[in-house]
Amino acid sequence: MKSETTASNSRQTAILLMSCPDQKGIVAKVSEFLYRHNANILHADQHQDAELKLFLMRVEWDLTQFSLDARSFAENFKPLTDELQIQWKLEFSSTRPRVAILASRHDHCLSDLLYRHRSGDLNCDIPLVISNHPENRPLADFHEIAYHEVQINLKAENPETEKKAAEAKILELLRSSQIDLVILARYMQILSPEFVKEYHHRIINIHHSFLPAFLGAKPYHRAYERGVKLIGATSHYVTEDLDDGPIIEQDVIRISHRDSVPDLVKKGKDLERLVLSRAVQWHLEHRVLIYQNRTVVFN
Repeated sequence: MKSETTASNSRQTAILLMSCPDQKGIVAKVSEFLYRHNANILHADQHQDAELKLFLMRVEWDLTQFSLDARSFAENFKPLTDELQIQWKLEFSSTRPRVAILASRHDHCLSDLLYRHRSGDLNCDIPLVISNHPENRPLADFHEIAYHEVQINLKAENPETEKKAAEAKILELLRSSQIDLVILARYMQILSPEFVKEYHHRIINIHHSFLPAFLGAKPYHRAYERGVKLIGATSHYVTEDLDDGPIIEQDVIRISHRDSVPDLVKKGKDLERLVLSRAVQWHLEHRVLIYQNRTVVFN
């Protein structure tokens, strides 16, 4: 994968993500369309969902001699989309999404993302970090990223009013910074349906459990009580249903009866960092196609 990413980043490319009813000739027709307009295809991958009779595909090509821009692509591609009933979107490697990270007190995921961004592993701009606690300000300052503290007083007389006011401030920050993607790096607050709707399929969360097992709070304690032999982490898109959004990436690590709760938490943090960073990278590289509350990840 690394060589593939390096190759893509060294040139300007376009990425087509598409889905349509499964039928003969889809790959041939799309490839012929791209060839006709001087596309040099670099990567192509596809998946067939036999149960839903659905075909999904990702195609990436070099733009050096490609004869269509974004607008003319849509016009010229329309006859084929009408014929094959294609749902599609076109992305460009030259576009750097603007990303905001929301965090609470835990710093392991935030630190990992900021390091990967600084080292050039994540093709995006991160103009701000938002938190409901002050602890991580030095980390954001080190990376020269604006840190906005938006506290939520849940002990207030009306905590729901507090939460709504805080969300309004956060949304104002996101809009003013023209944010494309929101990452919840162990942000320990539940977002309202209105918030989620505004960033539909553009909020990525890390859950410190192998979903759908051990939803909710303190999953490592519950895993310890059950005597599990594997613990995991799950990164998913946020929907209105708590911890039930389309899953992007998961991973597990083996544990034993010798591991205490602190041991599980320590090992879990390593997993959380890896799983979240993979999910974010694949999203930024336009490798994720969402359908039926699930994902296909072309990696």
